[in-house]
Amino acid sequence: MSSTQEQHQARSTARRKALQILFQAEITGQDYETILKEGFCVDEVGVPCEFTCMLLAGVQANSETIDRLIAEISENWSLGRMPLVDRSILRLATFEMLFRDDIPYSVSINEAVELAKSFGGEDESSRFVNGVLGRIAGHLDEEAGKGDGAGGKKAKSKREKKAAHG
Repeated sequence: MSSTQEQHQARSTARRKALQILFQAEITGQDYETILKEGFCVDEVGVPCEFTCMLLAGVQANSETIDRLIAEISENWSLGRMPLVDRSILRLATFEMLFRDDIPYSVSINEAVELAKSFGGEDESSRFVNGVLGRIAGHLDEEAGKGDGAGGKKAKSKREKKAAHG
């Protein structure tokens, strides 16, 4: 296995762990740090790697910006109406799309769709997640003046995106 494949697999596993912890935080009302510190993680999660911890910290630190964008983009769906798993997946991927310039939108979307296929609460979870994230990617590309769709690279710096989204 090449180092690129190994990195992809490691990041996929890290996202899976982050999703499980975000979901657990959503259900218990505890923040991810408490869940980790108190050892409340489900056994499958194990010890989170640096990438998992970065995702969790990023989602938590930017939750208002992330939720505002998801709510703005998801037509006819309030955050409260979304299945918990789907909402957690959307938060994770939206964080990456907004704040991780090293990850193409298409990777964030594909990884989120795979998580939705594995963990989604509804039969249509993967389609729903794909649709919302595709619209977010289009919105971000438009803001950046690129307009090249969901496969585009990020043109704005993290600071510019934070300013644009609050």
